[in-house]
Amino acid sequence: MPTWLPPLLIATIAWFVSTGAILWLNRRPAETHPATMVGATVVSGFAFAAVLISAQHDTAAAVYIAFFAALALWGWHEISFLMGFVTGPRRSACPAGVTGWRRFRFATATLIHHEIALALTAALLIVVTWSQPNPVAGFTFLLLFVMRLSTKFNIFLGVPHLADDMMPPHLAYLKSYFRKGRINALMPVSAACSVLLALYLARGAANAPVGSGEAVGYALLFSLAVLAMLEHVFLMVPFRDPALWSWALPKNQQGTLKGSADGL
Repeated sequence: MPTWLPPLLIATIAWFVSTGAILWLNRRPAETHPATMVGATVVSGFAFAAVLISAQHDTAAAVYIAFFAALALWGWHEISFLMGFVTGPRRSACPAGVTGWRRFRFATATLIHHEIALALTAALLIVVTWSQPNPVAGFTFLLLFVMRLSTKFNIFLGVPHLADDMMPPHLAYLKSYFRKGRINALMPVSAACSVLLALYLARGAANAPVGSGEAVGYALLFSLAVLAMLEHVFLMVPFRDPALWSWALPKNQQGTLKGSADGL
């Protein structure tokens, strides 16, 4: 078995399962959300401790721990946003006829608190792991943040295919800031940067000692870069990626997703 295959499979499964779990938790009754948020906060506390401990070791096991700890911290931010705890000061749809810079300011105000929290967490993880033998946690979170930010900018500027089926009802106003249209000028740049990053990480994994923590770290980051690249591709092609997580959604919404996919 190629040495890069286990990290690739692990990262892909972790992405798939964690996304589905967050969607499932978010679709539970609203009265369960505070308890879920408390639980996620407790888990994130343990995750941050795991980041600090694993950063001191460069073994393959420590790299995996750092990777999953970063995913747990990312999950806290996703839950806090999707459940409406950390979003932005504006919680209403974009007024009709608003364009240009004003539309951008309104869109930014809907999620600025979330973005600031993500940026601060990324900066903190980079600082605490930068000079350590194992900086994977910091780079994992930073990669997720940058690629997700790229996706958001592209959706704002306009993409041919929007995957907004999974948007919870209490955040439905965000759809008014999305734009469906031809491929925007930023998308080719985002795609090219994603490919270059993936190639760089693949080269790092290939050149690192076989079975080392360095090789595992590069392979895990490469996997995330490829998954992020696919997320951009899904915005350009008629593929209903929300159907991947139909098992985590209510039955009535599963039917909607299936109908959309069957109509392709």
